[in-house]
Amino acid sequence: MKSEEMKENPAVAGSQVLDMDKAVGDDGRWETLSSEYLFRRPWLTVRHDKVRLPDGRVNPEFYVLEYPDWVNVIAITEDGDFVMERQFRQGLGKTCYEIPAGVMEKGETPQQAARRELGEETGYGGGEWKELMVISGNCSTTSNLTHCFLAVGVKKLSGQHLDSTEDLRVCLMSLGQVRMLLTGDKIRQSLMAAPLWKYFAENHLL
Repeated sequence: MKSEEMKENPAVAGSQVLDMDKAVGDDGRWETLSSEYLFRRPWLTVRHDKVRLPDGRVNPEFYVLEYPDWVNVIAITEDGDFVMERQFRQGLGKTCYEIPAGVMEKGETPQQAARRELGEETGYGGGEWKELMVISGNCSTTSNLTHCFLAVGVKKLSGQHLDSTEDLRVCLMSLGQVRMLLTGDKIRQSLMAAPLWKYFAENHLL
């Protein structure tokens, strides 16, 4: 197939037509032969699986980290500022800029959880909302998904309502400042960098 034709039709790769409805599917699925839980806490469960691959090979030592689904939100105020957060992250040992994010609670839809987290962490709310993307932090070893939202036209509605273990500062940043962080490799949380890259790319802001 000519390269010009592939450029015009990106769903065609060589002689194979890409079915977007099946881009995330069950082909090549592994068989779970046994499974046991090694560790259980409210926000983390460690599962040990013994699995058989489609060609018959057996992996007796495969570990999955089970988390609840997560949410995050790119929140932009009526004045065009991005509602960002700055907080220390124990795993990396660094203080980072991030977008508001959190854990879905039982009974919540993803958007309900994102609205709640934005309000609790920053005091901002309202605006027009849409889901940007659904992604995985690590498809190999984590079981959950992250639902990423865009909220435009948010405004300050209240103070923060942080959990007892949360310690974060709200920062209003311009589009140019966020772009500098993004293109300068200073957004270290990949689950937050991904929706930011998509937003900037789709709106031709890079």
